[in-house]
Amino acid sequence: MKKLFALLAVIGLLSVTGFSQETKQDSTSTDSTVTAVDSTKAATSAEEVGPTEEKGLHQVIKEKFIEGGAGFMAFVVLCLILGLAIAIERIIYLNLATTNTEKLLKKVEDALQSGGKDAALEVCRNTPGPVASIFYQGISRSDEGAEIVEKTVVSYGSVQMGLLEKGLSWLSLFIALAPMLGFLGTVVGMIQAFDAIAIAGDISPTLVASGIKVALITTVGGLIVAMILQVFYNYLISKVDSLTTDMEDASISLVDIIVKYNAKK
Repeated sequence: MKKLFALLAVIGLLSVTGFSQETKQDSTSTDSTVTAVDSTKAATSAEEVGPTEEKGLHQVIKEKFIEGGAGFMAFVVLCLILGLAIAIERIIYLNLATTNTEKLLKKVEDALQSGGKDAALEVCRNTPGPVASIFYQGISRSDEGAEIVEKTVVSYGSVQMGLLEKGLSWLSLFIALAPMLGFLGTVVGMIQAFDAIAIAGDISPTLVASGIKVALITTVGGLIVAMILQVFYNYLISKVDSLTTDMEDASISLVDIIVKYNAKK
């Protein structure tokens, strides 16, 4: 899973780097043509204007990325990529950790009755997931009594809970960080807008509106990233809660099975 997360993160970083370079090239080419456009604006205003070409989604995103400032927007997009990498890795891990506990309990009980402790341990060893790992630890100490088995199951269950929740704190960090970066970009953009007003010496509605629009783009980007990651975070939390409930119920059933097995010996 660590290799998968690293691969996703590297791919995301390469994508952001390429996108940033492409947007910077577009920004440079746009700046180089501003003078020519302004010089011919009066002449072309009298000419008949043809139909406007519709812009694709990728082009619109690139333009907004440039308008919001490549510096701040790159950090916002980086939060999205790293957050998605963590979310995808956790989704794969949690889905692989899901076990049919009723079926596993039946197999363990049948193995104890037919082959004893070693057969039950073999069943747990061949079954993936945290529930099977907890069962393995509990059954391995079944000869020491139900109380020891219960303590072992509880202790190892806490370890498995930590593994299930691994990485979620980083995901919550990116959820909080993305809008804060957007707000920071907005504040900086507003400061730049007021600096432009001070230099111009005139409060022009066009000047103020364009500055505020550019400043707010970073906030919109940060909020969109936070909303996307929040959906994945809530799904992962619900998945962890479901697995935790299954582990607790299965552990109680396992202790009952071991008590019955020891009583028959």
